[in-house]
Amino acid sequence: MGILTYTDEHTSSVPPTRIFKASIIDSHNLMAKLLPDAIKSIEIIKGDGGAGSIKQINFAGGFVKHQIDELDENTFTYKYTLIEGNGISDKVEKVCYDIKFESSPDGGTISKMITTIYTQGDFEIKEDELKAGKEKVLGLYKVVEAYLVKNPDA
Repeated sequence: MGILTYTDEHTSSVPPTRIFKASIIDSHNLMAKLLPDAIKSIEIIKGDGGAGSIKQINFAGGFVKHQIDELDENTFTYKYTLIEGNGISDKVEKVCYDIKFESSPDGGTISKMITTIYTQGDFEIKEDELKAGKEKVLGLYKVVEAYLVKNPDA
């Protein structure tokens, strides 16, 4: 088994409380509304949405299932594991995400995400595939941020 870990960091002018609530707590309601062509629905298929729950995201071209490992609204921490669907194959066993939202000096947010990919055998992920995945995540983040900036009461 191979293990590949990388870290990403993004900044936003939106406070961590709002970013966390919109992108994590209310994602099952908000994402399909903000990205209707890409995300068809998000359902909690097991549990209450907290640790141990399983969330399924249905895309136009498939689905993914996430197991929520940790969700802490006080520390703005969210950890989950991609366990099934697009991205999981005989080459990739699982992908773990560790996300933390911190206050920045200007009142906004510094978002830190550690991604750990567990591959089967000696399979290696190509740099362009990693870059494409990072860009998708950043795109989602920017859509949520733009919505929150445009809707200060949301």
